[in-house]
Amino acid sequence: MLVNLSDVLTSEGMRTEEEILLEMTSYGNGQGNYEISDKSPVRFTFANAGRGRARIEGGVKLTFLTNCDRCLTEVPVRMELKFDRLVTSPDSEDAEADDLGFMDGYQLDVEAFVHNEILVNWPAKILCREDCKGICPKCGRNLNMGDCGCDTFVPDPRMAAIQDIFNANKEV
Repeated sequence: MLVNLSDVLTSEGMRTEEEILLEMTSYGNGQGNYEISDKSPVRFTFANAGRGRARIEGGVKLTFLTNCDRCLTEVPVRMELKFDRLVTSPDSEDAEADDLGFMDGYQLDVEAFVHNEILVNWPAKILCREDCKGICPKCGRNLNMGDCGCDTFVPDPRMAAIQDIFNANKEV
């Protein structure tokens, strides 16, 4: 959805507030595509911030369905985005380069704007709980459900030469 900001960018002291329903049903980044299971309307306050400049303030609440990075169980990720950005008109001399992704002339692309905000605020690691044990590297069982009984001993590679000596001198 596009929002026309020409009045706000050109009229000194102009201020408007809007609530816009987000049309996005999923969010995609380089790691995957995540379904948006719950969302609130995007609240915007547009205010003139000088000649050819506007301040965009507001927020949105989103819930994504994704998987835990350790055990792969489905986890809802809740985000409460709050933003405060300064945008410039396309004919302004001090047009900022990062406006180009979500500004189309005098219009704000709400979907691209929210996508950029999600990208900046996306967590580096998503866990179902802080003490998640993950999955067994041998059998793939979720270790949060209980121990699987697999032998998880990993020998120290620095001791491999000594282990070879012991194995060579073993009597069969």
